[in-house]
Amino acid sequence: MMKYGFFVTGTDTGIGKTHVSRILLNALAAQGLTTAAMKPVASGCELTAQGWRNQDALQLQQAASIQLGYEQINPYALAPAIAPHLAARATDIEISLETLGRHFGAIAAQAEAVVVEGVGGWLVPLNKQHTVADLAQQLGLPIILVVGIRLGCINHALLTVAALQQDQNNPPLAGWVANIIDPGAGAIDDNIATLQEYINAPLLGALPYIHSEKVRPADLQAGLLNIHRLLAGR
Repeated sequence: MMKYGFFVTGTDTGIGKTHVSRILLNALAAQGLTTAAMKPVASGCELTAQGWRNQDALQLQQAASIQLGYEQINPYALAPAIAPHLAARATDIEISLETLGRHFGAIAAQAEAVVVEGVGGWLVPLNKQHTVADLAQQLGLPIILVVGIRLGCINHALLTVAALQQDQNNPPLAGWVANIIDPGAGAIDDNIATLQEYINAPLLGALPYIHSEKVRPADLQAGLLNIHRLLAGR
């Protein structure tokens, strides 16, 4: 059933992957598409009456138009707020790409558009053999890169793009999003312009700085992602 699918990764952790994923889900729904989300692996989960829960995964669950069970959206909910392979090791869990592939297939059969949010950055390990890049390769979805605009972002972004594009097994880079996470950083516009010059993929939008950790509905509309360009490129 899935017509469109995207894998959202980032230049680091805490740079706005969930925020961009929620905007993307809203934009896809505005095109009349049924939407679903997936957060395959999440560390830093809290124990609730319903079990271990991750705030990012809960936000994605709420933003999707098709309401799926939490365990389907986030198969690996890990308690320690550390790198996923370390969190899995600490809780005696082995992250399986095969298991994640089955969960994704079940989700893709139910929605016209699926947004998958990675964990950490592009090369974060999931187990002894696999990284986030291997998961993205298995799912085969076009990549959206979230660049946290702050001091050092050019180097982080270009290194990530180089890693994305040097392996022909990687899915294509469909576009990137500039997310301003440090409004006090110097030359913000110039940094974004430099990245546009060096990244061979369209800039889908530049998101304004959000003053609060709580994202309001208006914040989701402010991104103005170029969804038409993104869908056309697919």
